[in-house]
Amino acid sequence: MKPGSKNLITDVPGIRVGNASDYALRSGTTVLSSDKNMTASYQVMGGSPGTKDTDLLEPDKLVKKIDALVLSGGSAFGLDACSGVMDLLKKEGKGYQTRSGSVIPIVPGAIIFDLYAGQQDNWEENPYRSLGRRAYEALSEDFEIGNVGGGTGALTGSLKGGLGSASVVLTSGFTVGALVISNPLGSVVTKGDKHFWAAPFEINGEFGNLGVNTQYEETISDYLSSRKTKLPNFTMENSSTLDNTTIAIVATDADISKAECKRVAIVSHDGIARAIYPSHTQADGDLVFCVSTNEKKLKNPIMDTLEIGVAASNCLARAIARSVYSAKAHKNDLLPTWENYN
Repeated sequence: MKPGSKNLITDVPGIRVGNASDYALRSGTTVLSSDKNMTASYQVMGGSPGTKDTDLLEPDKLVKKIDALVLSGGSAFGLDACSGVMDLLKKEGKGYQTRSGSVIPIVPGAIIFDLYAGQQDNWEENPYRSLGRRAYEALSEDFEIGNVGGGTGALTGSLKGGLGSASVVLTSGFTVGALVISNPLGSVVTKGDKHFWAAPFEINGEFGNLGVNTQYEETISDYLSSRKTKLPNFTMENSSTLDNTTIAIVATDADISKAECKRVAIVSHDGIARAIYPSHTQADGDLVFCVSTNEKKLKNPIMDTLEIGVAASNCLARAIARSVYSAKAHKNDLLPTWENYN
């Protein structure tokens, strides 16, 4: 296995990603779409999700294809980014064809919490609909990672988070990619904020080539104590410091069904657990979408789907580490970047 040429989710043929960032707001939106509509499903394993239209993605629901996905900052306000994307898809005539002849774009989405004190004081209207439109207009095979799009204001438990991506080309010929906004309660690095939890899955030094911290041992109490040092107002009872989540998309060109997308999304959560400590907490809204462009037929459905799921989870772990490794310092940062800390 090796990464695709870009080491981005857009190595999956047909997939495109667009970012829109508002650095004054310290937030933004990321949109994923494709040349054609996509088969999709999802899985939530965090206790505090924020989502739009995810019920449609269950295998037993009528809608079989989607037109785009949105990963956004802004908490519940950020879900309005989906409406901005729908506005443009409607103009393009894309969407679900109803019996009456109308066309309804299908744009599920998920959000992170990145709204801190004062960020909403000057709003005259919700800015996320506009951010959604801008992100859709920016769709491209090439896009930045780090503090851009939905990862603009992302934070991890100890360092700045961000937008990350990674890909892999399997020996079977299928391409798998991951796109993630890392904003977890937990940390992506071991004690000392240097070595990444995802280090065993790193390819070609994509996040520093520092290897595994073999001396690491820390209890959850130790971790929470260290978090309190970084965030002095942190307490388990202070919900303003416990609004977190990691939201992701994994994609493949393999022709898998909606039910198989569901299974790949479930397996992909292993990547979150490998890259973040702790993960899937009551305070996180951890969610993974899985999409397929359905371009390449399976030769052995059971084994091919199994391999795609494992590859997706590994890609997601790598993408999470890359999101933090790529974060850059900006004015009024709430936490240091990995780069500055090391």
